[in-house]
Amino acid sequence: MAQHGKKYNAATASYDSAAQFGLTEAITKVKTMAPAKFDETVELSVRLGVDPRKADQMVRGTVALPSGTGTDVRIAVFAAGDAAQAARDAGAEFVGTDDLLAQVEGGMMDFDLVIATPDLMPQVGKLGRQLGPRGLMPNPKTGTVTPDVGKAVADFKGGKVEYRTDRQGNVHVPIGKVSFEIPALVANLRAVLEELEKAKPSSAKGRYFKKVSLSSTMGPGVKLDSQRMLALEEV
Repeated sequence: MAQHGKKYNAATASYDSAAQFGLTEAITKVKTMAPAKFDETVELSVRLGVDPRKADQMVRGTVALPSGTGTDVRIAVFAAGDAAQAARDAGAEFVGTDDLLAQVEGGMMDFDLVIATPDLMPQVGKLGRQLGPRGLMPNPKTGTVTPDVGKAVADFKGGKVEYRTDRQGNVHVPIGKVSFEIPALVANLRAVLEELEKAKPSSAKGRYFKKVSLSSTMGPGVKLDSQRMLALEEV
């Protein structure tokens, strides 16, 4: 069992962990209970009523956070020629073809996201052992395989984030930093919830949002009230 610090334990004792809250209430709780001295990330965790083993129930995509992420995303781009220059101009940290492939094969993983032009995907596909386990393999569904890599880099630098279900049907999405103002976090949270609702597979039956909670990096989880959440109310 994980051992938690005094601040975490005090935060947990300050509220009913079984209680459910509206969006603004939940975010306020998370902000006040964040125990760390650094600016913690606020993360949304959702258990969806889907079976990810079925191809038509895999929920995956991207969503633009209107308030941004508060995090500097390091991006590696596999592109050549004008596309490579566009990626550099947009702020990509690593851009290349065979040279970048060799670096990644050699163990260089100093990036958070990988984008590639379609023509280079056969080569990038050979990096499955390095990128696959970390969920970094580019995919057209998330806009990370695209001829317009410059725009993709700008979008992800500007607050676009990926989401996907894991093997248990869970989705984890960062929605900003504890230092963000409450309205900014509410806007990001609403954007993600709306996107997940739009992405609901037609074959999914029963309750879709089974369990929803928010937490900071080092803080306890706060449950969202499913009724108010589904109505996307703020309070």
